[in-house]
Amino acid sequence: MSGVDAAIVRAHHAEWARVVAALAARFGDLDIAEEAAAEAFAIAVERWPVDGVPPNPGGWLTTTAQRKAIDRIRREHKRDDKQREARMLDDNDAEPPGVIADERLRLIFTCCHPALAMEARVALTLRMVGGLTVPEIARAFLVQESAMGRRITRAKTKIKTAGIPYRVPSAADLPARVSGVLAVLFLVFNEGYLSTGPDADPVRNDLTAEAIRLTRLIRELLPGDGEVAGLLALMLLTEARRGARLSSSGELVALDDQDRGAWDRALIAEGHRLVRERLATRVPPGRYQILAAINAVHTSARDIRDTDWSQIVALYDQLVRLDPSPIVALNRAIAVAELDGPEVALATVDRLTDTLHGYHVFHATRADLLRRLGHSRASRAAYDTAIDLATNPAEITHLTRRRDQLGG
Repeated sequence: MSGVDAAIVRAHHAEWARVVAALAARFGDLDIAEEAAAEAFAIAVERWPVDGVPPNPGGWLTTTAQRKAIDRIRREHKRDDKQREARMLDDNDAEPPGVIADERLRLIFTCCHPALAMEARVALTLRMVGGLTVPEIARAFLVQESAMGRRITRAKTKIKTAGIPYRVPSAADLPARVSGVLAVLFLVFNEGYLSTGPDADPVRNDLTAEAIRLTRLIRELLPGDGEVAGLLALMLLTEARRGARLSSSGELVALDDQDRGAWDRALIAEGHRLVRERLATRVPPGRYQILAAINAVHTSARDIRDTDWSQIVALYDQLVRLDPSPIVALNRAIAVAELDGPEVALATVDRLTDTLHGYHVFHATRADLLRRLGHSRASRAAYDTAIDLATNPAEITHLTRRRDQLGG
């Protein structure tokens, strides 16, 4: 790949979602936005190798896509209000940013419209603004790629048929939209923390850094929202361990094997401070606050043997009452294995087979519990399934090594 081609690819990953969301916000039509963006990128692939990459690739792509969208609106004689919007864009009359100064965060709040069901608005925003692919979003929701594609298409159709406006939200609109925005940023962070794309880097620092940056901005907008503080704390305490999560050979390093001296103490201190502040309010915690507290317990232990597993299980008990999902039950079982033993945990895990049979972490957890119980053959079979389902190369390397360490 030439330097120019590589630059085009980087611009695609960095700018595609932003360009589409910006056009959708301008014109209120996702189909026009996506088609205009696609035309702009096609022109870039044709021209940049000849003319060179422009000084501001993102601005070039946005301007070109806007012109293509205007051309299409004019050709198809869209409604008068869209014609007026096109003329306004021709005159470079930009829409005021409103209460949210950051462009990407403004677009996320705009796309997380409360008229859509939560899962639909989160999935659509991840696609339009978060930069995640449909397969990545499907894996985040543990559904088939085709099902996720249909879900996103239905959300786009509802926006069009119901006339849901792409309007920049006011300060009064933020509380009704913030839960969807937090869910989007949580999933973007998770994709960066452990990428699900087989061709992507195992850990995508660009996604984790951007999710943290945007969550910090939301905390400035909504300083009294406990879940915003909780999500920020959760991200910081998780990001603090990044330097110890991959070995020099590129293998994923499990929590109990990590060099805790490589953890970022400044991020841990900030995360702990946020957790303590929320505890001091004595307001019942939400999901992100409980997850942050669990991570605070993990990052407080100098050694894996010092971990207070009873406290972690108690926190998971609180979380189950708020979020009785199979993923939470699986994570709770992992903690129970440390407190009550692998046999007790395995009984819980096996009850999740029907709902999590397509999730590689479920099979990896079963494999580890079976290994600890001395059931090598069953453990090997579970590792095989986990390896088949996993997509992250660093994780596959780790699981393969653990499987190959089993006797007979």
